Amino acid sequence: MTSPPEDPPSLSSEADRDAAVQRVQETYAEGRISHEEMDEHLHQVLTAKTHGELASVLASLPEESAGATSTISAASGRIKRRGAWRVPRVLKVTSPFGRVHLDLSRAVIEHPVVDIELQLDTGRARITVPRDAIVEFDDLHTGWKDTRYKTRRRSFPGGPRIRISGTMGFGRLKIRHARR
Repeated sequence: MTSPPEDPPSLSSEADRDAAVQRVQETYAEGRISHEEMDEHLHQVLTAKTHGELASVLASLPEESAGATSTISAASGRIKRRGAWRVPRVLKVTSPFGRVHLDLSRAVIEHPVVDIELQLDTGRARITVPRDAIVEFDDLHTGWKDTRYKTRRRSFPGGPRIRISGTMGFGRLKIRHARR
């Protein structure tokens, strides 16, 4: 039996690089790394060619001092996270009227289980998970529309478990796996 061919590493984009530079600069501004460490990390980010290289640079940064729970809130408008961003163990997203787009496909996921708690009233949400992620949304309560999610035909072992919970009023949640 032959194993399936591995996908070539995907190249990092300017947006991914910019997000990683911002993350390194924020870590320095918070006083969690020295000036020399910031220079070294910035050099690694700017010379990284693949998403894996960017992710390893971000994973080498010290843990955020705020703990393992983060909250993103907006009264209206859009909440958008994509590129090389660090996903906390628990992510709470609150938006009464806005749209939410969380792209975890290129994010740094350091925890085997990530809990995403949605509190949305009329807005809709779209979550893109890594190719190898296992998705659970049994604890999500929808008011009007059903959640759209197609499970993967082929499973990829070793991925993170993404558990989505909370309430969605009149909006719809769409969950999809990244293609690469």
